[in-house]
Amino acid sequence: MKQRYLERISDKILDTALETSGAVVIEGPKWCGKTRTAEEKAASCLYMQDPDYTDSYLKAADTKPSLLLNGNTPRLIDEWQMAPVLWDAVRFAVDSRGETGQFILTGSAVPSDNVVQHTGTGRFSRMVMRPMSLFESLESNGTISLKGLFDGRIDAESFSSLTIEALSFALCRGGWPASIGKKKSIALKQVYDYVDAVINIDVSRVDEIEKNPARVRALMRALARNISTTAGIITIKDDIAANDETISDKTISAYLNALRRIFVVEDLPAWNPAMRSRTAIRTSSKRHFVDPSIAAAVLRATPDSLLGDFNTFGLLFESLCIRDLRVYSQSIDGDVFHYRDKNGLEADAIVHLKDGRWGAVEVKMGAKEIELAAENLKKLRDRINLEKMKEPSFLMVLTGTEFGYRREDEVYIIPIGCLRD
Repeated sequence: MKQRYLERISDKILDTALETSGAVVIEGPKWCGKTRTAEEKAASCLYMQDPDYTDSYLKAADTKPSLLLNGNTPRLIDEWQMAPVLWDAVRFAVDSRGETGQFILTGSAVPSDNVVQHTGTGRFSRMVMRPMSLFESLESNGTISLKGLFDGRIDAESFSSLTIEALSFALCRGGWPASIGKKKSIALKQVYDYVDAVINIDVSRVDEIEKNPARVRALMRALARNISTTAGIITIKDDIAANDETISDKTISAYLNALRRIFVVEDLPAWNPAMRSRTAIRTSSKRHFVDPSIAAAVLRATPDSLLGDFNTFGLLFESLCIRDLRVYSQSIDGDVFHYRDKNGLEADAIVHLKDGRWGAVEVKMGAKEIELAAENLKKLRDRINLEKMKEPSFLMVLTGTEFGYRREDEVYIIPIGCLRD
């Protein structure tokens, strides 16, 4: 029996994309729900990985790819990158038909460069799909809207019933749709199995270059130990070496690239605003996986062990918040960055919309650090050149606490268990 479909924020994004483009490409990690979301909109489906038909589909793609495009529209072509020629076939079909909403292409890996003849500009709309946010998994009550914060119409008084124990489990389980609602031990085992598949199979299949599983695991552990930091290649290499593994800079870069191409690693880029003074801004990205459960799994962290190690818990909690902010900001045409300057002033997240509006976020698990976080956010606001940039729409401390409110200095204190798009 098929699991009940939980509504995704991506549903509305996909609807809009189908209305404006001939074909929509949904990219993201395996197991994040791309196919299931596409099935909800598709009128016909082609599953390239169906073992009963894969060989015949690949032969058809080699001889007459247009045969695979026949069917009611929108037609879903799942894991299209198995036959990259389908990209050009879809582009040609879109041109020939002259209509929007013809195809949905899903893929859990970025094909190698130069495998398609045309970029698809003007015919394809791209959207990235990530694992579920806490609001989508029904663990955030959604009383505080990110869009509402930008629009200035928010009653910040709120209450989250998400306990620290529930947060610890949600972090280790991750936002994988198939694990939502499962028995805790089963859900956690599924994440371990997912990580093992990435290490032993997926990371090598993406470019057909065999990779050493022990080194892949060592690299992922090093990334997990440095999650939510700007650790460079040298730091990652030293971390691996300290744990009895040797790996070259070139190998680290190659493995990282492969992990990015299968959407397992998703670093957080630095924000570069216009400043009042000549403040040097750090440009290094922060280390993140697409879901914090990946880091927890490679570290073999459990919900109980995190409750006894609040340093690791805090870094993974920040990564969970970044995942959710990315999901929520996508629906309002925004991107997420981090900020840090040479003086050590930082913001864990900057949500920047395409229309120039922005908001700054500091992530703090508990209430003790809220005061310092609020002061940092106000210092950042004061350093921005408001002649070249808009004032921040909000300053927010995103927490693992229960109560949400707006302080007298207008800094919002928002529990992650209350936030939504």
